Amino acid sequence: MITINLDKAKNIQKNRWREARKPLFTQLDTEFMRAVESGDTVKQQQIAAKKQALRDVTVTDLSTITTPEELKDVWPDILNG
Repeated sequence: MITINLDKAKNIQKNRWREARKPLFTQLDTEFMRAVESGDTVKQQQIAAKKQALRDVTVTDLSTITTPEELKDVWPDILNG
């Protein structure tokens, strides 16, 4: 019988999130530099908030997840681009 270590699976899922957010950070970094160049401080603040939300993805509480199937269904909306 195959047993899944749910704690390890949760860490694997969070690593998937980390990989998915990398290109989003790159895109936001570019947008941020353009906002700096144009002096658009409002846009800079908006981008900074998005970047913080991406960072916060990995502190998502997964303690209520009890099965691998539930874990597979957890995907933060912010990672959809």
